[in-house]
Amino acid sequence: MWNSRKGPTLVFLAAVLYSIGGLCIKVIPWGGMAINGGRTAVALAVIGGYLLLKRHRPRMNRWVMTGALCVCGTNALFSVANKMTTAANAIVLQFTAPIFVILFSLFFFRKRPGKLDLAACGVVLCGIVFFFLDSLSAGGTLGNLLALASGVSYAGVFLMNDMPDGDPISSVFWGDVLSAVLGLPFLIRETEFSPSALASLLILGVFQVGAAYILLTEGLKTTPPVTASLVSGIEPVLNPILVALFYRETVGPAALAGAVIVVGGVLAYNVLLVRQAKACPAGQ
Repeated sequence: MWNSRKGPTLVFLAAVLYSIGGLCIKVIPWGGMAINGGRTAVALAVIGGYLLLKRHRPRMNRWVMTGALCVCGTNALFSVANKMTTAANAIVLQFTAPIFVILFSLFFFRKRPGKLDLAACGVVLCGIVFFFLDSLSAGGTLGNLLALASGVSYAGVFLMNDMPDGDPISSVFWGDVLSAVLGLPFLIRETEFSPSALASLLILGVFQVGAAYILLTEGLKTTPPVTASLVSGIEPVLNPILVALFYRETVGPAALAGAVIVVGGVLAYNVLLVRQAKACPAGQ
């Protein structure tokens, strides 16, 4: 029983760690690229230590680099978007990833989505419309677009294990290298290095990037990409809640409605997926 649940459980735990990103990024008084450079530099130490422990030498080929670009894009786009729009908008717009997972799986890997997958993505897309209704008055259109772009790159992260000759943990390592190289020039321009900012950066690097990506890559070994992307539904719930509690950032009514639609659709998807698996056991 545990073996069948291990993958989704690891993906779920990764999503819980990802959810602290919105709050920590808001607390740090730097630009998005500077934050991303600092947190991925810290994460490299965590990922590097994990690779040494596993005696796994980072690989490099075009598919590993494709995954690395997806990791880098997800890291940078979300970090910048979080500074330009609300944390709720940033995380739920990034959560369009399941839609793009299905599209990429269909066009690049010839994997047709199931009816349940398509229905869940339709619900998610409806919820996204509400976020753009709110952004007209909130003035965060550019931030919302960047968050949506991070959803595209995040889809590539979930597909790393399906890429021919791919190696997800190597992609994470090289993606963090790229993120650090791109972000550190912005970091050295910052002047305010308060204890709270440095502590938040350390938390981001160790847990929200390093540990979370390790859990995700392990979970993807036994979890289909679409399922993994939708199991991560806890992230858009916890992320804005933490920001609202500790940073006092409000969420507009239309965006809140969108969040309810997105999260409700994802939760329903997961319940139906479990029932479907019980009704049609593997091999039948």
